Amino acid sequence: MAMSKKRRTVLILVVLGLLLAGLGTVLVFLVPDLVIGQIEKNVRLDPHGGFTFEVWRDLPVPFYMSVYLFEVLNEKAILAGGKPKLAQRGPYVYREYKQKTNISFHHNNTVSFLGHRTLYFVPELSNGTQQDYLVVPNFLVLTITMMMEHSNTALKWLVSGALATFSERAFMNRTVEEMMWGYNSPFLDFLQMTVPNLIPFKGKFGLFSEFNNTNSGMFTVFTGVDDFKKVQMIDTWNGQKKVKFWNSTQCNMINGTAGEMWPPFMTPSTNVEFYSPEACRSMSLVYETSGMYEGIPTYRFRAPSTMFANGTVYPPNEGFCPCLASGVQNVSSCRFNAPFFISFPHFYNADPVFLHAIDGLSPNADQHALFLDIHPLTGIPMNCSIKLQLNLYIKGISGIAQTGRISPVVFPLLWFVETGYITDPLLTTYYNLVILVPALLEYLQYIFIGLGGLFIVIAVIIEVNKGRGFLFWSSNKKPKDNKEAMLAHSENLIPASNGTVLQEASL
Repeated sequence: MAMSKKRRTVLILVVLGLLLAGLGTVLVFLVPDLVIGQIEKNVRLDPHGGFTFEVWRDLPVPFYMSVYLFEVLNEKAILAGGKPKLAQRGPYVYREYKQKTNISFHHNNTVSFLGHRTLYFVPELSNGTQQDYLVVPNFLVLTITMMMEHSNTALKWLVSGALATFSERAFMNRTVEEMMWGYNSPFLDFLQMTVPNLIPFKGKFGLFSEFNNTNSGMFTVFTGVDDFKKVQMIDTWNGQKKVKFWNSTQCNMINGTAGEMWPPFMTPSTNVEFYSPEACRSMSLVYETSGMYEGIPTYRFRAPSTMFANGTVYPPNEGFCPCLASGVQNVSSCRFNAPFFISFPHFYNADPVFLHAIDGLSPNADQHALFLDIHPLTGIPMNCSIKLQLNLYIKGISGIAQTGRISPVVFPLLWFVETGYITDPLLTTYYNLVILVPALLEYLQYIFIGLGGLFIVIAVIIEVNKGRGFLFWSSNKKPKDNKEAMLAHSENLIPASNGTVLQEASL
């Protein structure tokens, strides 16, 4: 009867061991495909299901735009041809709310939307208020005078006289709110009335007057329903397959995504591309390093030093020219021919000639580099920091007295950083879906294999030792007189003494 129970025990252990080991082995091959399948399903922009669609439609991520303005400290010296001396002010921080409107799905597996944005000033995060007065370049006056550089002398005199009449100068003392979001200008009203086609601006004039309570154009992107590798990739922007601002096909291409998410399964060799309506061009980031964000593995992609390089330094950028020295990009062709240039803050990664022309700048990678931290498995950014500087090319214009003898210079007006990062409760949900559950499944497969192997080993030990183990004890002495009475011996027995009776018990 005892042997029957042992056989049953051995059989049960072997069966359980084989089942657990088999299940664990199956999971080894099944879990990666299961995770990949779930990612492919969830990254699609499918209104009938999928984690990503809900996040994409109503972004629950806090976005902030921090603006740093450059105050002019020596306006008289600049008008006399001296070197500008600037001081950075700010940041002036704005909470940015992003919402998609006019969402429309199409038969070719694309979806169109308008990305609407609204900004609200956040005093507690700012270093200063919107009512701070700063001396800054009068970008309206300097833009108009630069646009008139090649006009006839009579028109220049007319404009110079109008500037004097309306007490307009090359530099002005305005509040941050006026510079950012616009102010009324009698001079602008006069120009629009007398020379309607000269200035395309209407209403208030400010550097970001067309940035708030507006949209970034109509994006049409692929949903990834038929091919997850195309998810979020742009099909058209404002109905166009390419823009018409630049002088080469490559520079006019609309590449990548709208800058919110990317296709999954990234590698260090992946180029992260997105189209920026503000810069009127596509941008490409390159892998820099691997890291972690709140326990989630990330790849950091940064802007390469060649992003704003001129055509001499980086030939593919020749289409963005006419160019100055490397490191600033002429965007006048998409800004009504106004002499605006974009660069990285403080002319980071630019030719030193720009930095040496201005006092008060100090570029460094930690503060001024543009980067994205993306979870490579899903293509969703965990943390982003988009940084750009807006510059105005200015100089003294013959025939317009207000410009004096200003030496030609790319003059920094402001730089801004747009930041966004995933926080709770979205962070917890995301962590559970893409990190915790796959990790548990991975650990489970090894636990099953380990337990299965352990059960089989136990069964083998029982079977091998069946009937071979014995216990022996001496009965010639009473237990109280013999402390060794219960001592177990192995099969190599010591010869018993005379008169000793051995009793045997099978294990």
